[in-house]
Amino acid sequence: MAAGYLEILRARHAARLLTGTLVGRLPNATAAIALVLFVRAEGGTYGLAGALAAVYGVANAVGQPVLGRLVDLHGQPRVQLPAAVLSALAMAVFAFSGTDPLLLACAAVAAAGLFTPPLEGGLRALWPSVLRREEQVHTAYAMDAVAQEVMFTVGPLLVTLCVSLWSERAALLVLNAVGVLGALSVVLSPPSRAWRSAPRDAHWLGALRSPGLLVLLGAFLFVGIALGSITVASVPYADEHGGDAVYGWLMAALGLGALIGGTVYGARAWSGAPERRLRVLVALLAVCYLPLMLMPGAAAMVLLSLVSGVFLAPCIACAFIIVDRHAPSGTVTEAFSWLVTTFTVGASVGTGLAGPVVQAGGPLWGYAVPGAAGAVSLLVLLATGRVLAAPARSGVVAASSENDPNRAAEPRFSSGDRA
Repeated sequence: MAAGYLEILRARHAARLLTGTLVGRLPNATAAIALVLFVRAEGGTYGLAGALAAVYGVANAVGQPVLGRLVDLHGQPRVQLPAAVLSALAMAVFAFSGTDPLLLACAAVAAAGLFTPPLEGGLRALWPSVLRREEQVHTAYAMDAVAQEVMFTVGPLLVTLCVSLWSERAALLVLNAVGVLGALSVVLSPPSRAWRSAPRDAHWLGALRSPGLLVLLGAFLFVGIALGSITVASVPYADEHGGDAVYGWLMAALGLGALIGGTVYGARAWSGAPERRLRVLVALLAVCYLPLMLMPGAAAMVLLSLVSGVFLAPCIACAFIIVDRHAPSGTVTEAFSWLVTTFTVGASVGTGLAGPVVQAGGPLWGYAVPGAAGAVSLLVLLATGRVLAAPARSGVVAASSENDPNRAAEPRFSSGDRA
C-alpha cells in the first residue's frame, strides 16, 4: 500500500506541490474555529462568531470558482499569489480592528474568504503534468483526499497551539502568514510556472456548460449535506452520553474513517468506468450512515462513526477523476473549484437543516438526515447515468496542452480516454 504513495511522492516536484498546497490551505481549514475563538476573546457572542464564520464561508464559496476561472485564463502565479496576499491582508485588518465597527469586520472577513486562492483545484490541475501515468494521477487524487482529512484534523490543533502560546489575534495572523508562504512555494515551482490551460471556447457558463459536471455537482451537494448534518446531530447525542469529550471522539472517528478509506482506495488500481464506481461508493456511503440511527453507547457509537466515514474520501477521489473527464477544455481549475464550492455549500445546508430536525425530533431524526441525503445523492447519479457516462472530452491529449506554452506534441494518457 505504501509503495504506491511513495512512488508519487518521489516524483519530481510532487512532495513540494502537495505540501505547499496543504500549508497554503491552512487559513481556510482553520478559519471557522479561529474566527470563533477570536470573536469570543473580543467579548462577542457566539451568534456573532457564527455569523462572521458564515460570511467567510459564503464569500469563499463564491470566490473559488471565480478565481479558478481566472487561473485557467491567466495561469497560476498571476492569480494564486496575489489572492493569497489579499486574503491574508483582509484577515489582518479584521484581527487588528476587531468586531467594532461591525461593518468593517464583515467586509474584512468577506474579503478574506473571497480571495482565498483556489490551491486545491490548482493542485489537481497540475498532477497530470507532474505524473506521467494515468494510474499515478488517480493515486494522487486519492492521496489528496486523504491529505485533506489530515489537514482538517491538524488545523484546529494548530489554532489552539497558537492561542495557548500567544493569543487569538496571533493565531489569525500567523496561520494566514503561513498560508501565504505555502501559496508562494506552489507558484514558484516549475510545474506551476509552466502550466497553461488548454485552449478553451469562450462561454459565460465556463465549466458549468458540461452536463456531466452539473450532474456530479448535484450529487455532491447532497454528500455535503450528509456530512454537515452529522456534525450537528452528534451534538445532542454527545450531550446525553458524556459531553464535549464524546463529541470530539465522534468527529475524530469520522475523519479517521475517511483517512483509512481513502488510503486503502488509493493503494490499488481500479478497472472500469469511474462513473459506475462512484455510484457504488455513494451507495455504500449512504448505507454506512444508517447504523448511526441505532445510537448505541459511546464506545460503539465511535466505532459506527468511523465506519460511516470510510467511503467519504473514496467518493471524493473518484469524483476528482470524473471532474477531469467532464470539464470542458480549458476549464479544469474552475471545474475542480466548483466541486469544492458545491461540497462546502452542501455541508452548510446540512448544518442548517439538521438544527431544526434535531430540535423537533432529537438526535435520532438528526442522524436520519445523512442517510436520506446519501440516498438522494445516489438517486441523482442513477437517474442521470447516461449524461454522466458521456465525457465532454475524449481522445489522446498532449501533456503540453495543459503545461507547455509552445504546445509541442507529446503523447500521454488522457483521463477522458480511459479510466
